[in-house]
Amino acid sequence: MLKVIFSVNGKRISVETAPTTTLLDILRDGMGLTGTKEGCGKGECGACTVLMDGKPVTSCLVIAAQLEGRRIVTVEGLAGDRIGKALQDAFVEAGAVQCGYCIPGFLMSARALLEENPDPTLREIKEGLSGNICRCTGYVKIFDAVLLAARRLRA
Repeated sequence: MLKVIFSVNGKRISVETAPTTTLLDILRDGMGLTGTKEGCGKGECGACTVLMDGKPVTSCLVIAAQLEGRRIVTVEGLAGDRIGKALQDAFVEAGAVQCGYCIPGFLMSARALLEENPDPTLREIKEGLSGNICRCTGYVKIFDAVLLAARRLRA
């Protein structure tokens, strides 16, 4: 067993687990943070995207042995976040949420993008969200939502 200390959504936690337990499993099964979804389990779909030290990562590929001292933010952590709130509102208003399964991952990738680039072009948004797959929307409304959130945040 491995003991790791890291933070999740601003709270410092200590977890004792197998070194190869995934961050996804720690979040969902160990902490009850079920906003992070498991899609492919191979890091290809982006449904499990969270922020680790401010950068988007697929939590199904991050193992406990990599977590010591890290800062993790999940979709639940966007609740009090200005950029996260603007994105959530814009996704609803733009009709970007259909089944909703992939949306937490898209929100986390978009959150990281807008932190780094508050005025992205459509091309930059497409690149920033390229690690996320949606099987319902066709992406246009998702891109529109990120553009809308960015515009509102700049105003």
